[in-house]
Amino acid sequence: MRLSGTARFIPVDSPGGSVERELNAHEKQVLLAIARQAISLGVQTGQEYIEPREEKALNQRNGCFVTIKQHGKLRGCIGNFQSELPLFREVARMALASATKDPRFYPMKEADLESFRLEISVLSPLRKVDSTDEIEVGKHGIYIEKGFYRGVLLPQVATEHGWDRPTFLKQTCVKAGLPTNAWEAEDAEIYVFSAQVFGEES
Repeated sequence: MRLSGTARFIPVDSPGGSVERELNAHEKQVLLAIARQAISLGVQTGQEYIEPREEKALNQRNGCFVTIKQHGKLRGCIGNFQSELPLFREVARMALASATKDPRFYPMKEADLESFRLEISVLSPLRKVDSTDEIEVGKHGIYIEKGFYRGVLLPQVATEHGWDRPTFLKQTCVKAGLPTNAWEAEDAEIYVFSAQVFGEES
């Protein structure tokens, strides 16, 4: 059920849950601290222990992505659209997976722990669209499925690169290993989702 830069990690369907309200500043900081602790502990010792949390919002079942950047460049990004675990545990699990299991990068080592920044995206459920006109750049991420190929890009990716809707769709196809015009095919299924995105300050 994990998602990364390669199609084989992407789920076929994900009903997921939703956060009842926006996470507050304290809850966001707690999740960022949990993600950092999970990476540090996992890389240094191989352990995955995270202390339980009582906050209601942190115990909901939500999908999430954890993005790691190092020296301003992507260092790892893995996530799920749904989870059977409480959000705080899923964040910890995806953080360690991003650090050690993203196939695009070598697993982080202790030397890498000195210089990385985290970004967390807490996801809404997927919603299938009947028309690409429903896609709002800056609000929606895109998940595309065609045959055995699947790809996803988070909402902030389009904003960071200044893409319009057609470019966003084309780049999601590229992520899935498809031709750039594959989103126009009748058998292409396109889904959107939103995300609460927050990260550590540089």
